[in-house]
Amino acid sequence: MPAIEAVQELTPKEREERGEQLRQSGIVIRTYDLWKTYIMGDQEIHAVSGVDIEIHRGEYVAIMGPSGSGKSTLMNLIGCLDTPTKGFYYLNGKLASEMEDDELARIRNKEIGFVFQTFNLLARASALHNVELPLIYAGVSSQERAQRARDALRAVDLEQRMHHKPNELSGGQRQRVAIARALVNRPSILLADEPTGALDTSTGNEIMTLFDRLYREGNTIVLVTHEPDIAAHAHRVIHIRDGKVERDEATTRARQNQPVVS
Repeated sequence: MPAIEAVQELTPKEREERGEQLRQSGIVIRTYDLWKTYIMGDQEIHAVSGVDIEIHRGEYVAIMGPSGSGKSTLMNLIGCLDTPTKGFYYLNGKLASEMEDDELARIRNKEIGFVFQTFNLLARASALHNVELPLIYAGVSSQERAQRARDALRAVDLEQRMHHKPNELSGGQRQRVAIARALVNRPSILLADEPTGALDTSTGNEIMTLFDRLYREGNTIVLVTHEPDIAAHAHRVIHIRDGKVERDEATTRARQNQPVVS
């Protein structure tokens, strides 16, 4: 893997070629010496400090760390919700760390499916319309987006509830709608931030079983959590502490190559 100095020395054309090499190698996420620094008075707070990670297409990875470790800031950088102070970030071959806001908005809609702890659904819209939203932003025709939204809801076993509004659904069903919305644009990665945090244990287990199935179907999943039992569903865990990668290891599940029993 090339050092950060090597990436800095590349011309714009060579950086573009590097991205294409990463994409062809099946590397969906690649960061080089990624930093996010905040200025608070006369202090510099390094929320992310020189992170180098590589995630391949089809992997199931958990990013884990205690409160204040920098994992949420790293998630925001990976999700193109924020830009790094320095360093480089390639997402599916595109150098996201050098994009302007409009480009970042486009790449978020196309490449990343977000699943949040609090669901973030429109209260007055049906499950079907909530799932259609990313396709509306992408300019997909009404007929095609309705069909794709139905297909996405079917994929999370919720097609029969597609005309219900969020307040007519259970917490687990609302999260399934959010997952369908994340999948509908066929993104490069599914990025889930504490997806079971607002759910009871039984419903949380159902959602994690759904993620297991989506992984087996070929989706690339990046799961951000502080809970070891949730991280155990992944095949690899990147541990973050004080803004740095503390360790990066395969889980017991990956070593045994068998599903977690909830």
